[in-house]
Amino acid sequence: MTDRFGNARVFIVAGSDSGGGAGIQADLKAVMALGGYGATAITALTAQNTRGVQDLHTVPPAFIRAQMASVLDDIGADCIKTGMLHDTAVIEAVAEELETRAPGVPLVVDPVMVAQSGDRLLAEPAVAGLSRVLLPRAALLTPNLPEAEVLLGREIAGAEAMAEAAAALRELGPDAVLLKGGHAEGAEVVDCLATAEGVECFRTPRIETTSRHGTGCTLASAIAAGRAQGQDSRAAVVRGRAYLLEALRHARGLGSGAGPVEHACHVPPFQGS
Repeated sequence: MTDRFGNARVFIVAGSDSGGGAGIQADLKAVMALGGYGATAITALTAQNTRGVQDLHTVPPAFIRAQMASVLDDIGADCIKTGMLHDTAVIEAVAEELETRAPGVPLVVDPVMVAQSGDRLLAEPAVAGLSRVLLPRAALLTPNLPEAEVLLGREIAGAEAMAEAAAALRELGPDAVLLKGGHAEGAEVVDCLATAEGVECFRTPRIETTSRHGTGCTLASAIAAGRAQGQDSRAAVVRGRAYLLEALRHARGLGSGAGPVEHACHVPPFQGS
């Protein structure tokens, strides 16, 4: 339930990015920028900057469970967003806690598999676990093209193939799928949203920038904020994409690699019911 200050509660289960551009740090910034309240369960710690991931320390599943129980049993959530869940044991632990403590809460699943730098963040055997226990629970799945190709086991080339792939991913269980096309070539970025009503593709001019680290985390959390504020998936996607576009336009150019977007850019908070 949204509280009297309008701060919808978004509970984020994901990894930490020490550079602040992706992961939990990006999630919290995006949720706050859009008027929500963010709480977290951290699944992994990374030594990370704009050039890549230098080290990774995973959090034991029992402690991830403890974080989830602590927050959900007290503060609660209006939407839950998952990010980096690095192995099968973590995925199963998270799914069990969600089923026990937040069975009716909308879930946005960002299937974080590979960092912007190319570093692998999801163990290969865990892909099946993700599909089996989390996707059927999801209100929205937000894969990029490489992640969608892993989930479907085939190449996806072109906007028409993206639309077909978004529909195919929805058959894996989520209520809706946003297939993101930022990894494709071309002057336009095409994202395809599959819902029960069909597939709708959104096109925006590509912003040429090196500051694109954490775009997936940022967009998924922006969408989760919308869902927590009462928006349906389409409305949350439309506002989330508008927010990310502004965040890309106003990026500060930090670091010597793939820099972060500007999470503090202004997009009016959702005013609907």
